[in-house]
Amino acid sequence: MTTIKLSVRDLVEFVLRKGDLQTGSISPSRLQDGIKAHQYIQKTSGADYLAEVTLSYSYSPAPGSSENRRLSDHLLLEIRGRADGVIRKESLACIDEIKTTTLDLELIDESFNDLHWAQAQCYAFMYAMQEGLETMETQLTYFQLDTAQTKIFKKRFSLSELTEFFMGLAQRYFSWACQLQEWVVRRNQSIRKTPFPFETYRRGQRELAVAVYQTIKQSQKLFAQAPTGIGKTLGTLFPALKAMAEGFTVQIFYLTAKTITRTVAEKALADLQSHGLEIKRLTLTAKSKLCFLPEEACLPEDCPFARGYYDRVRGAVEDAFMERAWTRQVIEQYARKHAICPFEFSLEMANWADVVICDYNYVFDPRVYLKRFFLEGGEYTFLVDEAHNLVDRAREMFSAELGKESWLRLKKLTKEDNGRLTKCLNKVNTALVKEKKSCTEAGSSGERVEKELPGKLIQALKQFIKETEHFLKINDQPFPWREQLVEHYFQALSFTRTAESYNERYVTYQYLTREDFKIKLFCLDPSMRLKEALGRGRSAVLFSATLSPMEYFMNILGGEETSYKLSLASPFPSENLCLLVNDRISTKFKQRAATYDQVAEAIKAAILYKKGNYLVYFPSYHYMNEVYSRFREQNPAAEVICQSSSMTEEEREDFLERFAHDPQQTLVGFVLMGGIFGEGIDLMGDRLSGAVVVGVGLPQVCMEREIIRSYFETITGLGFEFAYLYPGMNKVLQAVGRVIRTENDQGVVLLIDERFTKTSYRRLFPKEWTKVHYGRTADSIITTIKSFWNQFN
Repeated sequence: MTTIKLSVRDLVEFVLRKGDLQTGSISPSRLQDGIKAHQYIQKTSGADYLAEVTLSYSYSPAPGSSENRRLSDHLLLEIRGRADGVIRKESLACIDEIKTTTLDLELIDESFNDLHWAQAQCYAFMYAMQEGLETMETQLTYFQLDTAQTKIFKKRFSLSELTEFFMGLAQRYFSWACQLQEWVVRRNQSIRKTPFPFETYRRGQRELAVAVYQTIKQSQKLFAQAPTGIGKTLGTLFPALKAMAEGFTVQIFYLTAKTITRTVAEKALADLQSHGLEIKRLTLTAKSKLCFLPEEACLPEDCPFARGYYDRVRGAVEDAFMERAWTRQVIEQYARKHAICPFEFSLEMANWADVVICDYNYVFDPRVYLKRFFLEGGEYTFLVDEAHNLVDRAREMFSAELGKESWLRLKKLTKEDNGRLTKCLNKVNTALVKEKKSCTEAGSSGERVEKELPGKLIQALKQFIKETEHFLKINDQPFPWREQLVEHYFQALSFTRTAESYNERYVTYQYLTREDFKIKLFCLDPSMRLKEALGRGRSAVLFSATLSPMEYFMNILGGEETSYKLSLASPFPSENLCLLVNDRISTKFKQRAATYDQVAEAIKAAILYKKGNYLVYFPSYHYMNEVYSRFREQNPAAEVICQSSSMTEEEREDFLERFAHDPQQTLVGFVLMGGIFGEGIDLMGDRLSGAVVVGVGLPQVCMEREIIRSYFETITGLGFEFAYLYPGMNKVLQAVGRVIRTENDQGVVLLIDERFTKTSYRRLFPKEWTKVHYGRTADSIITTIKSFWNQFN
């Protein structure tokens, strides 16, 4: 007997949900308040009130029914849930379903939400069957969060009425469950039969695959440093799928930081599908890119794709389920066909995908993570690609910032239209004025760091959130400032939510800019919050070509003493890389202006001998542009292109396409270290003959970096390393990793900076950098590179 587990809520919503796409009656900002409200009602409802009663019922259709014939094996639906309360009376039992709301209770009547009654009826049926009762009472208790008032509605049902209702829901879901189960059987059979898509594993790739499989099987975390070219994407996805077929995970989330690495994962899965693998994969795309009507508000009255969304989404799901790859194009195709919001549709399809490819924020960011999966957690596997990027991304996701001037402008805009909102906005602005005054009085630097929360500001923001929620629910007038109000509402949500997690790993950072005052709840150490997020799944694999030093990354990315670690050697011959260091040029910030011509001359020496394609990495746009103009003027025979600061995806693709096979003219691309061309790009063979890395990649000295340095100096004694050295050298190693992508690639790398010969930096060089040449003059660079290329002729 195969059992499919299903919650009462999921059953009710799948079968009965109808109507428009819109925010619910309670915002995420009030979830903690809602939990407290439930507990308050449960504790104050008397001795006859049993709280949080777990109930279940196993459903299978009658023998011989059409649903049963669809499966060769028997299928059982195990429908489970927790009733908020059961009230035992002498003659009757009552199911209490508690709902918290920010709406005025006068706006709520008995017919307010059919789904609420449906949940109560399901629990009533389960309880009646469990206790052998012929009649049940159901009760909806609405609790107003701001006034602490309640409104109660009651209905009585016979067991036959409850049975007819519940069985109707279960029967309607069962046909979908049959389809799901048939798919799972078919999927698992195909996974078991699908061979590794290449004749052999690359060196180290099999070891990685085995480690990933064992990690998932044992519900652990793995930190894996796997050098460039080892085949990390396939080396993690392939064993994760094998683990899925054995029942060790129910869903795989492949998490990336950049669009280009998402594409690599899509290609790896497409290759496996071409070898017979049958899975359903989904790529989540940002809402801003998917939206059909970006100029319209996400409200049913403004957007036809939100209006009646739930009336059509189930048909769209069943229609699209036949597809094997739910890419952006496929999601848009079916969303248009069924006239529904493409972004919400993609989130809906995530429920049925075997592999979800998405950005880090869908799992880690408290503002946008997929609560439908991760509010309670589950048997998920997280594959975190380019995990070194997660450090700064996590700090960003777990921090929150406000700027004063926009709040003042919004207050002025609302003044003539809504006095209540203006009053709340005035309190926020007043709190910000006081914080600004404290900052300016702290000293002439215009910066201030505190280890306490700005309590008055948070209190004012919470009042603003409540008032805004009330306004948005009862008022649909198209005020010109409505969009700014919603934007500030989400800013306030982010700030107050972050405040709830504020602890010794945070500081409050205040600073003045030319035009504004900013206040930031700054997360210095994201390790605990990342550990919490990773704990929402069964297992996690965090991998990168540059997780060195391993202890640093395990420390800051939420690793534990029991976590596994793996460091693999490069699979490629070390003699295929010619590594040179020019330690006669200093690229420190104060000395850069004196080095423009020196750097241009060194680049020319690196590319002179062999016609080919080259990338030159710089620590800043200004430095890059200064050298670019000089180099281009001095090297008219070379084609020179330069990265711009705001390139579209199409422009990025065009840039990379210039790096063609069998180049007839030398091409030199000037790019930013740690930028969009600093990692995740594959220019194999003669598409890239070499790279020049200008500088050691250290982040620019600023107050935020100094705060991080001070914090980790106190905690570990390695403040400079955590704040500057490790992140900087990571960018260098990623840039160098672009050159050798396959066992047949050869290339040259020139590192320019005096610090590359210091022990603290050389200690971070990979083991495969067995031989380092010194190119301290243009002539020595040319001579070394000429000797290197001649051995392959």
